[in-house]
Amino acid sequence: MMSTVLSGHPASGALHADDRPLIVGLGGTARRGFSSEVCLRTALEAAEQAGARVELFSADALDLPMYQPASSHRTERAVALVEAVRACDGLILASPSYHGNLSGLVKNALDYFEDLRDDARPYLEGRAVGCITCAAGWQGTVATLTSLRGIVHALRGWPTPLGVTVNSATPVVVDGAIEDAGPRQRLGLLGEQVVGFAHARRG
Repeated sequence: MMSTVLSGHPASGALHADDRPLIVGLGGTARRGFSSEVCLRTALEAAEQAGARVELFSADALDLPMYQPASSHRTERAVALVEAVRACDGLILASPSYHGNLSGLVKNALDYFEDLRDDARPYLEGRAVGCITCAAGWQGTVATLTSLRGIVHALRGWPTPLGVTVNSATPVVVDGAIEDAGPRQRLGLLGEQVVGFAHARRG
């Protein structure tokens, strides 16, 4: 079973003693179970099956104050997110497409990565990042995926060769699972690519 962290807190101290690569999933919406979150969970499950431990930041875990560069105050949720990304070996990001771009919720969470600028591994240096976008139509998914990849590049991360776009105009999620074998297979491959890159970097 996937060891997820919905609240932004590790399930146990022992989790961080685990030598498996840590993959952080970030995305979705403020409401659980929407297409982007289900897609993110599917990719994280594949990452776990490929030998990683995973932490999920979605829904309530992304309910963060608007990022303020001039302020050093951070909520408990914001600290948990930044610390997880600081420790991770790879990430999977998922966003719905709002008017052809990322949701404000996801973009605001990504803005908190500025807290990593002075790290020994600044921002997303040396980490693979899988990108997933969902929209009711292909135009929105592709535009949002391009934006998400651009942000990853700006943060010095390595977008995986495969980025996944899911057209939610047709039923894709049924009873909390990806019904269509095509998207499910691509999401699985994306999760495997992130873990494969993490292992290669460790080697």
